[in-house]
Amino acid sequence: MNRTLAIVKPDAVASGKAGRILAHLEEAGFTIRALKMTHLRETEAGRFYAVHRERPFYQDLVAFMTSGPCIPMILERENAVAHLRETIGATDPAEASPGTVRALFAENKERNAIHASDSDENARGEVAFFFSDQEVLGLEG
Repeated sequence: MNRTLAIVKPDAVASGKAGRILAHLEEAGFTIRALKMTHLRETEAGRFYAVHRERPFYQDLVAFMTSGPCIPMILERENAVAHLRETIGATDPAEASPGTVRALFAENKERNAIHASDSDENARGEVAFFFSDQEVLGLEG
């Protein structure tokens, strides 16, 4: 089994879609191993999305991710990263396959309901960003 990180973004939390997104992920075979609701501060969102710092959408992304609470979670299943990327669909919901999280729940390319790690290495770093060693180690026992 592998683990990955997903975040139900502020747009989906504010519009009451978080529960349906969680159910969709479970129906896709993921086990939710840990989850919490948090409200990112600008410095936190800036650090989390630092890889995009030079991209033109960076400031808008940070502003969006700090606009309300979000729900980071650790998901588990075989080939978790690849399966989650497939389950959520393309960044732009207009291009997402039918039945994917973004096709079902996203508003547009910027307000796209969910974040998912894009590699096993990034998943480990992203899990560590939101969950303490104690929280992660607690999943082992």
